[in-house]
Amino acid sequence: MRLAEQKRRLRRELEARRRAVDPETARAAADAVAARLLALPALAAAARVALYAALPDELPTRPLFEALVAPGRALLLPRVAPGRCLEFARCQRWEDLRPGRYGVLEPPAGANATPLGRGDVALLPGVAFDAAGHRLGRGRGYYDRTFAPARGGAAGAPLLVGLGYEFQVVAEVPHGAWDRSLDAVVTERSVRWVGIEAQGPCPGSRARSNDSSS
Repeated sequence: MRLAEQKRRLRRELEARRRAVDPETARAAADAVAARLLALPALAAAARVALYAALPDELPTRPLFEALVAPGRALLLPRVAPGRCLEFARCQRWEDLRPGRYGVLEPPAGANATPLGRGDVALLPGVAFDAAGHRLGRGRGYYDRTFAPARGGAAGAPLLVGLGYEFQVVAEVPHGAWDRSLDAVVTERSVRWVGIEAQGPCPGSRARSNDSSS
């Protein structure tokens, strides 16, 4: 079976399961994920954290957004930039977010973009994840382009952490050479660390090797 068809099948299966999650279960899972993340030393030490506004069928992120807003920490959210990459702009109030492409809430156009680098943490959505750090997105490739795989050498980059429900972690995610892997996956039940090396071509996304396996 071709890679594209494998991805489509897995997306259909897990997107249906996400849509079936009831609001009470979703909120409880979101609170559990937030608690696990806030206990991570890497996140506690980060001066900049990039989050995202979840779509209705994703693990809710507003509880995490509210928990991350703190003095001395810049909270960044993505918006689509030229080159079909993402750029990240500071936002300290959920109410300031505005609908962007595909209806995803994003920082207003007037908010200045901020490059991410070593010591920062970027929290990413996904349809499926595996223990090796592979991530299956919705198929548009924005995060893969923004944090593209290594092509010789590594520079400063954020720690990439995928967020989702435990049932989104599968035995193996079908992946290709240009699918960006993660440094960790966090669900309501677990934190899974992996070691990943990467380099990104989009502005503000230059990546690094990471060995945060504690």
